[in-house]
Amino acid sequence: MTNPMRWLRCLACIPLAAAAQAQAQTPAPCTTATPACTEWVTSPSGPGRLLVYRSHALTRPNAAITRAFILVHGAGRDAHNYYRHALAAAFLAGTLENAIVISPRFASNDGRNCQDSLAPGEANWGCGGPGRWTAGGASSGGASLTSFDITDDLLRALARKDVFPNLSAIVIGGHSAGGQFTQRYAMASQVHEKLGVPVTYIVSNPSSYAYLDSLRPSVSAVPRTVAALPPGYQLPLPANPPPPFTRYNDANSCTTYDNWPSGLKKRTGYSARLTDDQLRKQFASRPVIYLLGGYDILPLFGFDGSCPAMAQGPTRMARGLAYHRYANERHGATHQAAPVPSCGHNGRCMFTSEEALAVVFPKR
Repeated sequence: MTNPMRWLRCLACIPLAAAAQAQAQTPAPCTTATPACTEWVTSPSGPGRLLVYRSHALTRPNAAITRAFILVHGAGRDAHNYYRHALAAAFLAGTLENAIVISPRFASNDGRNCQDSLAPGEANWGCGGPGRWTAGGASSGGASLTSFDITDDLLRALARKDVFPNLSAIVIGGHSAGGQFTQRYAMASQVHEKLGVPVTYIVSNPSSYAYLDSLRPSVSAVPRTVAALPPGYQLPLPANPPPPFTRYNDANSCTTYDNWPSGLKKRTGYSARLTDDQLRKQFASRPVIYLLGGYDILPLFGFDGSCPAMAQGPTRMARGLAYHRYANERHGATHQAAPVPSCGHNGRCMFTSEEALAVVFPKR
């Protein structure tokens, strides 16, 4: 073979060699809910660290990542299972290679009601009450560190251009208690506009929401065309139906109905750093999607039957539809509602549904 021919063959090999090298440098996703797929997030806000399951390292440069999906667990604090749910969604969407999937664990151990095994230095979040992790409450090991602070730190890590230079979108989703977390974090987050990467919040089947004033839904709040009540409980509207949102008629006996985390009064933790008006403006301006199970109409799986929660509606489905209407009509938001007809109170069903995939991993 002549020298010119060798030169031409060498030129032809350059693209193939470059492609092979790029493929070798792109790390494969970590797809098992095992310690091998975990990492720790620390915060300058106080002592304590947060365990997260993740499909790609948070500190290793990775130009292939274009999207991040954070899925927050429910009251069972089973982040490993929610990591599997999120991985299943990414697999179905065909995005495992270019999306980073994350599931944080807000571990709780009070020696009585919740007894998670804690690693050295792991933050310990309250498992109940208004100061719990779902409402941006402080960890028991350091009053300055809240569950929302360390979520800020996780988002800052994702937004680092030296690590994920091509990241173009972050989605934070949560189911059940995780849905409560996501709705309140969407309202209170102090880093949303500062990241340089757009963030969308997906609130799935929570038992309660943080209302922005003292109004609560009446029997007129949910359209009668939607089956949001248990079978046999669809009562007819009165002859003169009330406005969809009115003063709560049982406020005298349910005196805590408007306290945080059901309302804005007596806030503690992260959200207490902002005024009521700041929370209202932030929440109305942020992209929020309510993912609502069409069969989530029974008082099962940790359903909150307390009077502050019952003031928001009789079922999770009714509460979600009413709150979506409330946010848009009363506070000028442009939030979306995405009913999932085939699902009940089940995180895997919800986040692997066509309705969820369309908003978590939208087609371009």
